[in-house]
Amino acid sequence: MSADEPMSKRRRVDHDPSEDFLTTFLPTPSTEHPSGISLDGFPIDPFLSPATSWGFDELAHDPNYLASQEELRSLLFNTARSAAPTRAGTPLEDDDENENSTNENDTHDPNFNTKQVLAKGRRVQYLKNYISQVAPWLDMFDSTRVFGIQLPALAKKSPPLMYAILAIGARQLERREKIQSSFDSLELYQEAIRLLTPLLQARDPHVIATCVVLCCLEMFAASAQDWRRHLEGCAAVFDAFGVHGFSGDVLQAVFWCYARMDVCGALISDGTESTLLKPSSWLPPDTPEEYAETLFRSQTSPDMYANFAVYLCAKACELISDRNKFVELGEDNGCNTRQFQNRWTRLWDQLSNWALYRPKEMLPVESTSSVPFPHIFFSHWAAISSNQLYHTACVLLLGSHPKSKSIPPSPTTSVLWHARRICGISLANPHEGCLNNAIQPLWIAGRLLSHTSEQALVVKTIRHIEAMTGWTACWRIRDLENVWGYKVRGEV
Repeated sequence: MSADEPMSKRRRVDHDPSEDFLTTFLPTPSTEHPSGISLDGFPIDPFLSPATSWGFDELAHDPNYLASQEELRSLLFNTARSAAPTRAGTPLEDDDENENSTNENDTHDPNFNTKQVLAKGRRVQYLKNYISQVAPWLDMFDSTRVFGIQLPALAKKSPPLMYAILAIGARQLERREKIQSSFDSLELYQEAIRLLTPLLQARDPHVIATCVVLCCLEMFAASAQDWRRHLEGCAAVFDAFGVHGFSGDVLQAVFWCYARMDVCGALISDGTESTLLKPSSWLPPDTPEEYAETLFRSQTSPDMYANFAVYLCAKACELISDRNKFVELGEDNGCNTRQFQNRWTRLWDQLSNWALYRPKEMLPVESTSSVPFPHIFFSHWAAISSNQLYHTACVLLLGSHPKSKSIPPSPTTSVLWHARRICGISLANPHEGCLNNAIQPLWIAGRLLSHTSEQALVVKTIRHIEAMTGWTACWRIRDLENVWGYKVRGEV
């Protein structure tokens, strides 16, 4: 065989090139699934075993858990309905008023004994797991680490927030360790809801943060059909209380954590739905959407520039959904051909500008051409997912661009160029929070891939995301197999 041939072709039988990427973040294989077995010369990774995927999650189908979910959902909707419209105002009182307040709904409980709560069972371990494993996911677009630093400190005087933190810490540990039949997370989840019930009217940032943490817990095993249902309660509360992407401090951080989940829900809908919270409500009240680019770029924080990519991806989902509803359902939303072309062009220009004017923190520290996907490594957490969402939004727009709109040929106008970068970013960056957020982009990119080696690597990556994090992901493999028309080796 010629030495000029790519290394991946010359050594394909003896060495899977994907392993060079995957070993940057894969956990040590369990001894229960010894490696070394091969099929047609290809090594079978131990994570391809049936034990990798959760299959049936007992807690997700537990009647008590489902009843508590419905209780929380109803609570959030009732709270939102009872709140006066506040889009023009702020959901928080002045600090001086808070200090002197004797409101019976104050979430600060001076009699709350943190040590007593943590002394029971494995709760200290759950708190540690939250801080070390879960909080970095939630903080990946926030260098100030609201979820990892501020919320645990606030939780010492906020019982519902403390129980919510313990609940999600326990839930992630249960899923990662594949614990069945015994769920401390259910008890903690139910206690958080019980304590939250009388306090929601306080509109305190601790309470709203508690709602978002509990929503994140529910999303671990949410099915595609139920994804939006889990988000609806939080969306209603954010809208009623006037919380948006520029609210500042804790509320701003929890909003963007929610927003990323909302975008994932829109991506799951595959062009049929926008985000639950319309992107226009992500901006400060009375801000024209035409001013959004200036507003985001005027922020000094690279985190907010990363959030701009989340916003642009939401706008892409909104545009495609509006167009589909106008064309296929006859919905009178104004998205006729002319308006669609105008909106498409403005959004494409905004995406192009996002990539062009990225601050140095958003740029890769290493980018190499590799087979089958480029190796694109970022040092800033927020840069990982924001760049991936930028490529995702580009794929969505390029897949729906108006036929009358001519695009000059270039790498950035190729859907495959963007799709391969979506995959390469996930392979090169080990941050688990970014891997969780990569599940839907990988699905969108994977549908465009035609070579079996690329398809197999995407499947392997999705399996590893679930194995590492406990986040339900493997259902997307079945969707990809339906698109590709065959079952990928090793999937059960």
